[in-house]
Amino acid sequence: MRVLKKIFSRVFLFSLGIFLQLLWLFILVFKLSEFYLPIAFALNMISLAAVLWIVGREGSFAIKMAWIVPILAFPLFGGIIFMISGGKGPKRKLTRALDKSFQNIKPYVPAQAMSREASPKDEYIKGQCHYLDAYGFPPYQNTHAVYHDNGRDAWTQMLQDLASAQRFIFLEYFILRPGVMWDGILAVLKEKAAQGVEVRVMYDDLGSISYLPRKYAKELEGFGIQCVAFNRYRPVYSVVMDHRDHRKILVIDGHIAYTGGINLADEYIGDESRFGDWKDNAIRLQGEGVRSMTLMFLHLWNAVRPTDAAEGIAAYMPRPEDVSDMVCHGAVQPYGDSPVDSVPLAENVYLNIINQSVRYCYIFSPYVIIDEAMMRALCLAAQRGVDVRLVVPAVPDKKIVYHLTLSYLPELMENGVRVYKYTPGFVHAKSFVADDRIAVVGSINTDYRSLYHHFENACLFVDHPVVLDVKRDFERTFPRCEALEPRHHRLPLLYNVYLSILKLFAPLL
Repeated sequence: MRVLKKIFSRVFLFSLGIFLQLLWLFILVFKLSEFYLPIAFALNMISLAAVLWIVGREGSFAIKMAWIVPILAFPLFGGIIFMISGGKGPKRKLTRALDKSFQNIKPYVPAQAMSREASPKDEYIKGQCHYLDAYGFPPYQNTHAVYHDNGRDAWTQMLQDLASAQRFIFLEYFILRPGVMWDGILAVLKEKAAQGVEVRVMYDDLGSISYLPRKYAKELEGFGIQCVAFNRYRPVYSVVMDHRDHRKILVIDGHIAYTGGINLADEYIGDESRFGDWKDNAIRLQGEGVRSMTLMFLHLWNAVRPTDAAEGIAAYMPRPEDVSDMVCHGAVQPYGDSPVDSVPLAENVYLNIINQSVRYCYIFSPYVIIDEAMMRALCLAAQRGVDVRLVVPAVPDKKIVYHLTLSYLPELMENGVRVYKYTPGFVHAKSFVADDRIAVVGSINTDYRSLYHHFENACLFVDHPVVLDVKRDFERTFPRCEALEPRHHRLPLLYNVYLSILKLFAPLL
């Protein structure tokens, strides 16, 4: 029965449709080239042109190689496949919609959210804040933050905050899965919508495809909840399907917000143990910094479902009476990243932290599938004496991705990076902390998918009390881990070939 259910699931049937389209294309190309030499020549020229275009454009070298090698290996159809997939950026319609939506929210991005007196003084910290500020994500002062080192505590607090909502609730997550966690939240959302509170929900269609029916958005609309299933998965081969909404955002009344690693499913609160103990985290913000979280949600929401005119967005900004008593030291800087622009902003934030760390840099990451720049930064930091520690899962949730992660670890360890396996289970938290000064908590993994292909978000903390909370979480976690040692024994030849192939195509996985 379970096998039949999987066979007739939407994800299986749609994926089968995409596979048949590609199979038909391959057969057509071979048949045509078999009988017509000029056609084969033209297809080879298309592949050559594709390679030259890839070499000349900006972007990650690893992603370029992931396309160049298969195009040269299969020149008859490699160029054609690239032209209909890799040669395209995000759908032009979405790009234009995002640009239009940004013009509406732009007036609400403060030119200077922190006073000059409160701004960081030393160049290291100031530069990091300036980098994000230049891309429309200013640092805020007077923003209280609570760090939750597990999903259950965060969920409990979420329910209390949701129950207190008076004006609006914005919710955006990669995964919504019926169960204890989501059902508890949904019950409050229904109640609030019935009371007249404006409720908007956005979830990623592919992220939730195995858990939610196709018409789930309409089902929520029936309860008075505005709902969008982002970038619906369709049985048509297109690179657009690759760009997912991996963000985690909850905003309540414009002055309370949540982000972090957790999605809204039972494994995130420990009610399901598919991969052992699930290590995750979340941040609760209260105060001025919630403005950027609200704007990030409205930016994407109005791109896919235009709802708010520019003047209407003012109603969702933090009200002075709600944030006037928030007094907290340090800076809070929520930010987002998008596949629409050409700037790997999320990766650059991580690189800045690694490159400028002096004493230590600790990292939680479920997936370590990194490019040359990240590899070099981590190794150089360790070589110059920084205590670089990386915590990865011991129990994989995706076996191929796990093998890829393991393939990057030997080079890191040989260069002095200390790697820890979280032996109780799976690490899903995505966090950096360095030098007791700076920390990042959010949705952004250290893999190509998060850094280049997905919509993501996180929160940077500078000289904020929550930085030491993040550090304490690492210090409590290290004793529960196995510290790995570099191993110099040779792996089986076939396994090495398998890993080499995986690493070649890692940027596209």
